[in-house]
Amino acid sequence: MSYPIPSKMWQRVSIVTLLLLIPSVGIAVLRQCATVAVPANQTPPSSTSTTSILPNHPDYQALQALVQQYSCVVSVQNFGTLAITRTEFATVLNACLKRSNQLIATDPKLVTQADMKTLQRLQYEFAPELATLISPIDELEARNAITPTQTTRERTPAESYRKTQSLPTVMPPPSSILSGSSVQDQVANRPASPKRQAGSGIGRVAPEPQTGSRFNTENYNRIEDNPFHRVGNDPLSTFSIDVDTASYSNVRRFITQGELPPKDAVRIEELINYFTYNYPQPKGDRPFSVTTEVAAAPWNPQHKLVQVGLQGKRLESETLPPSNLVFLIDVSGSMDDPNKLPLVQQSLKLLVNKLRPEDRVSLVVYAGNAGLVLPATRGSQKSTILAAIDRLEAGGSTAGGQGIELAYKIAKQNFLKSGNNRVILATDGDFNVGVSSDGDLTRLIEQKRDQGIFLTVLGFGTGNYKDSKMEQLADKGNGNYAYIDTLLEAKKVLVNDLRGTLFTIAKDVKIQVEFNPAKVQAYRLIGYENRLLQNQDFNDDKKDAGDIGAGHSVTALYEIIPTGRKSDVKLPEIDPLRYQRSGETASDTAGNELMQVKLRYKLPQDSISQLITQTIPDDDLRADQIPSTNLRFAAAVATFGMVLRDSEYKGNANYDLVMKLATQAMGEDQEGYRGEFIRLVEQSRGLVTRK
Repeated sequence: MSYPIPSKMWQRVSIVTLLLLIPSVGIAVLRQCATVAVPANQTPPSSTSTTSILPNHPDYQALQALVQQYSCVVSVQNFGTLAITRTEFATVLNACLKRSNQLIATDPKLVTQADMKTLQRLQYEFAPELATLISPIDELEARNAITPTQTTRERTPAESYRKTQSLPTVMPPPSSILSGSSVQDQVANRPASPKRQAGSGIGRVAPEPQTGSRFNTENYNRIEDNPFHRVGNDPLSTFSIDVDTASYSNVRRFITQGELPPKDAVRIEELINYFTYNYPQPKGDRPFSVTTEVAAAPWNPQHKLVQVGLQGKRLESETLPPSNLVFLIDVSGSMDDPNKLPLVQQSLKLLVNKLRPEDRVSLVVYAGNAGLVLPATRGSQKSTILAAIDRLEAGGSTAGGQGIELAYKIAKQNFLKSGNNRVILATDGDFNVGVSSDGDLTRLIEQKRDQGIFLTVLGFGTGNYKDSKMEQLADKGNGNYAYIDTLLEAKKVLVNDLRGTLFTIAKDVKIQVEFNPAKVQAYRLIGYENRLLQNQDFNDDKKDAGDIGAGHSVTALYEIIPTGRKSDVKLPEIDPLRYQRSGETASDTAGNELMQVKLRYKLPQDSISQLITQTIPDDDLRADQIPSTNLRFAAAVATFGMVLRDSEYKGNANYDLVMKLATQAMGEDQEGYRGEFIRLVEQSRGLVTRK
């Protein structure tokens, strides 16, 4: 006996049969049904990629303007006229990020500051979608089990010179354009290996051990915060100035990738000196001016904060001496990541574009062996220099010592007696062949600096970054040290701050402060822990110290406890001295002086130092007295550093206090660096809140 099948049931049976016969069609239909089944008032789990963005949305209009302004390649149909998904938006944004990187590498002025900030903001807002653009290709590689015929570490040094395409760095911080550069480029140009590149993930900087036996071996010297000293027992404080900025950009790298930095990566003086301050230009023949100011310490109102600011003389382009530059590039296997050698190439191109005809450039590389890729070439031959940079490719071990020796040899052969002679080292610091111990390398650098050839160290990369080694090399080489995490940071170091980076106006600069015991019972220097000197070193002209570049500003902060003031800080206990003068007796000669600041420096070609002396009066601080913008912003950065380090001397410092100080002391911020600092503080506060 048969029964008639209702038409609706027959339709359902037919659909099920079709789904079983054609799985791919079935999956697509089921997905479509699942999408339709979501109520209108309920957000789908993958809303970040399915939510439509209408043409009248501000982000849509901003991106459309960028596409038109910079001729970005658009592969999304109907862009500019119809609504698009977040993933489609990210695809167009990615193309604009790639295009902006290309333009910046050609000429930084081609992309306006306003458009840079727009790209940074959009990149931050669409970071998840930008990250997913790489996933399908990663999965394809995994399924096909791609096996490289030759790994980068097996390449010979000769093969390392072959021409390779310049890769945009793929990192997702909101503070830089480069960090969002083309994801497709990273995939298309990466070595034929299924491993993930260091720095390509979101929210991770120092990953756990990965496949392929890659471990996080980043190295930082331990930092112990300077303690308070009792003036009655230790009235002198002596240290070498420092204009390095590497710690700030390295800290930024950690925070923008979703992780607070290690305490020992935070050198507070480098955070403070990353920013310029409105100190007056020096007068007369002095290479720098000295500015001092006293205010209440924001994190402990019972204490005072003393600022000592140095401002280097700015040099006009027509007065700059010719340069003899030797690019020393690490092309070892450890540099084979998008945020290493490819970023080095893009960064150096920015510098090449600023060369003058009277300048000379040589290019030395080192991997298993060191070699001269480009002999001394005039700055007017930019195409020749750029072509040599483009030919670099990573591979081999790291004979860092041989490379440094060869670079100094080339610099000596082309020495300009009245010019600027400098080696520019670009590396992740992972030396492992030849002269590699810190002691051997620093002794080698010390021998060469006396020949009048200075050293600039540019750090790159993550995972095996050797911060401590590179800082020592720069310190011993009469040079400076910067960490470059993005092309925008490269522009700051090698374009905006070019004169300060390359042209030294004073060397072996030391500061010695004597505190008046009648006014100060205790003090501590904030930062500069690895720059402290013995008191007798101040008058020893053979003792190496820091250097100031043209236009550089240097800031030092002291936290002091006034005499007779009760403090919650535990001071060191020392028995009273029998034969030393008391504070009351000393006040007869010091009057109302709080402290005396002495500076010693040498002109770049001199071996005898000159002395500057300045006293700081103990002015009574009124309750309504507002410190300068310089002091308040420097205090904000110092407070941030103490919070990141969880310093025992941070008092009531927290992220809210940092935000208050920084927002009230923004001042002029033409390049947007102070605004970026405030965003970093907000991100750091968010990371702590999510824990």
